[in-house]
Amino acid sequence: MELIQKLDVLSDAAKYDVACTSSGVDREEVGKFGNCVAKGICHSFSSDGRCISLLKILLTNVCSFNCAYCINRTDNDVPRASFTPREVATLTMEFYKRNYIEGLFLSSAIPKSPDHTMEQLIETLRILRYEYGFYGYIHAKTIPGASPQAIRELGYLADRISVNIEMPSEQSLNAWAPQKSRAGILRPMGYISQQLKEQSLLSGEQKALMTRRNESLNRSWQKTPKFAPAGHSTQMIVGASPESDCTIMTLTQGLYRNYGLKRVFYSAYLPVNHNPKEGEAPKPPLLREHRLYQADWLLRFYGFEAEELFTEREQNLDLQVDPKCGWALRHPELFPVEVNRADKETLLRVPGIGVIGANRILTARRYGSLTFEGLKRMGIVLKRAKHFILCNGKAMEGMAERPEWIRMCLTDHPNLANQPEQLSLFQKPTGGDVYKCLSGQM
Repeated sequence: MELIQKLDVLSDAAKYDVACTSSGVDREEVGKFGNCVAKGICHSFSSDGRCISLLKILLTNVCSFNCAYCINRTDNDVPRASFTPREVATLTMEFYKRNYIEGLFLSSAIPKSPDHTMEQLIETLRILRYEYGFYGYIHAKTIPGASPQAIRELGYLADRISVNIEMPSEQSLNAWAPQKSRAGILRPMGYISQQLKEQSLLSGEQKALMTRRNESLNRSWQKTPKFAPAGHSTQMIVGASPESDCTIMTLTQGLYRNYGLKRVFYSAYLPVNHNPKEGEAPKPPLLREHRLYQADWLLRFYGFEAEELFTEREQNLDLQVDPKCGWALRHPELFPVEVNRADKETLLRVPGIGVIGANRILTARRYGSLTFEGLKRMGIVLKRAKHFILCNGKAMEGMAERPEWIRMCLTDHPNLANQPEQLSLFQKPTGGDVYKCLSGQM
């Protein structure tokens, strides 16, 4: 099989891994200078907000495992291909020299055993780092069930490593991927976490010793070796199994706290083995995936606990409003908040105020009293925030008081036109009119 054909097959097979954001970069005009190649190129974002182009491919899609959710499972009839480690390394360098990419995202199916696959991944990265002197970003997938020695070697070659937890519960994993086990996934995840902790505790003398040892082995691509300097992450599939959002977010919280993960990625289940004779395949629950990412953000940056986002009766996130709005609507006793006096933790719980906005408020009010116009210039989303805040003891025009009214304003309730009160003969009712209507001002 030609190299370009392998690239077609293995870049397409890699698109179901959502550990980085994919987007097309191809152009319709062929043969022009600067024209990009779409095959296998995706966009990811660094911690400082930079957009990074990555070559995202599988080393092979020949797999001995039969996971029901995976397009590459052993009994699925799909084109198969395999790269050699040298081919992947050369392809990466050629793409990099042409300025198509800045790094590599490398994963693989499991053709024989986890350790055999890890050997191939390690050899690929060894060629890139030591022979080609590639300093660019590399994210490598760790194979569940791999030995600690293989994980350690891969971690010293890649910037970020990850092992997919796949399903939200052990029961679902056993049902969908009987050849995998929760212990086989959590064990390497725990080993990676331990290695990162030990690395953070190394003294300067120990680091210098490791540097000299690295140089003696002719590993000159980096002076001081670091184990997975960009941390580790995981991915789970949502919508294929019956677990609630509460179960998923509780698991996520435990992963962040117990294993020190940088990110948990959520992948809305897509039936990848659709049979046309069985009718249309169901659409993936993309809105649910979006709400999970919003809730994940609240856990990592806003000081929320997973249990705060749910109630005993409501174990799933509200699809009509974002999780922070849903929490605020369930706690009307905590609002409205006076922005000129509230501390940062309180401001972060106000819908429409983010981390940057909260910091701007704290800085600006040192020099004077804040107004709604000033908040708008700071980038505060007043469409949401106005229902939960006061400025100098005053509410903003159009502020709704009751949770049910606020919900209508935030969702542009489709049944507003059917309210018994007459809103207007000439304009469509808006969220701001709801409060006036229900309070008798119209």
